[in-house]
Amino acid sequence: MSEIGAVHPFYITLLLWLAKTVFLAFVCGFLAWLGVRALDVLTPHIHERQRIGESPLAIGLFIAGFFILIGLVIHGAATAPAVVGGPLLDYLIDFRRLGLIAASFFVSLLVVVAMFLILNKMTPKIPFMSIENSPNAIGTYVFGYLVFFGLVLHAALTSPL
Repeated sequence: MSEIGAVHPFYITLLLWLAKTVFLAFVCGFLAWLGVRALDVLTPHIHERQRIGESPLAIGLFIAGFFILIGLVIHGAATAPAVVGGPLLDYLIDFRRLGLIAASFFVSLLVVVAMFLILNKMTPKIPFMSIENSPNAIGTYVFGYLVFFGLVLHAALTSPL
């Protein structure tokens, strides 16, 4: 039977796949941290990390959002298209995919800010900034942001280039 591409033992292919998945998970985890920092800058009067720490429920929501984000990222990294049989560095570090992830990160931040500002203008009777009064509300807010960001990163990881 003829083989297509380089023939490697299964364990080599498995190790490469695991290395790629872990690398992409850490890159996306770093972007998630940047996203939370951007959230701090965009809402300077809401001290998310301090207020979340005041309530066990808010802490639980934050951790749950983080787990969902990382689960989406790991799933996206594990199922991301990759060229098998090519150069090792190209398999592990795909600069086109990293560029797509970075672009998705910045565009998603711009889109969510724009959409939030529009929503805020269209619903003047809903005081969005009143969430600062409740750690649980802030925890829910950050939970939603983490899930949103996980979905954006998952889409960037699994999209065909």
